[in-house]
Amino acid sequence: MPEKYKQTLALFYCQNVPESDEANRQLLEKEYGKQIRLFPLPCSGRLEPFHLLRALEEFADAAYLIACPEGACRYFEGNKRAQKRVQRTREIISGIGLEKERVGIVIRSADNPRTLAELAWEILEKISGIDPSPVLKRANG
Repeated sequence: MPEKYKQTLALFYCQNVPESDEANRQLLEKEYGKQIRLFPLPCSGRLEPFHLLRALEEFADAAYLIACPEGACRYFEGNKRAQKRVQRTREIISGIGLEKERVGIVIRSADNPRTLAELAWEILEKISGIDPSPVLKRANG
């Protein structure tokens, strides 16, 4: 019986996410192995559609961004810019025949701050239902 396919995730995140320091990032990467690649950003507003598209083209089944709560961005509107860029990327991939669910954004809650590990697990659960990316060439098929 073949092992269940595990999606690969490119996870970009604002460095203000709780427990997102280098040591915690390394623990997460060790726990999930090749299933997850983490990319810290000084601000979620620094992410461009190109970054998400490149991840989908090169290694990821899905690419997500974790941003600060609304109104809590230290650069004032970085998370608002990020939302627009993620939406634009979703439109682009939909236009070429990929599912919009392959790209997403999680806006952290100020009332219920969750750690990077908790958010990563939630996103991996969310994408567990998508098929392997048809864009990626896989060694096993």
